[in-house]
Amino acid sequence: MQTRNKILDDISQLMTNAMGVAQGARDEAETAMKSVIDRWLADHDFVTREEFDATRAMAQKAREENETLKVRIAALEDKLNN
Repeated sequence: MQTRNKILDDISQLMTNAMGVAQGARDEAETAMKSVIDRWLADHDFVTREEFDATRAMAQKAREENETLKVRIAALEDKLNN
């Protein structure tokens, strides 16, 4: 019985070690893939979501200011023509 438990313990330890190695390989592959993707995105001049949202907010503000200025110019032109 003692021999059987020793074999099972050895197999269990071997499986635990194999899972640790597999997890390490997975983590390393994931890190490498993220690095490749980040480099590819940087090389292709993509913007981040935060940069896109900031630019969109600036464009929206500029549109609103343009509309306000159009109304003021129209009022001034009417005042000038009358």
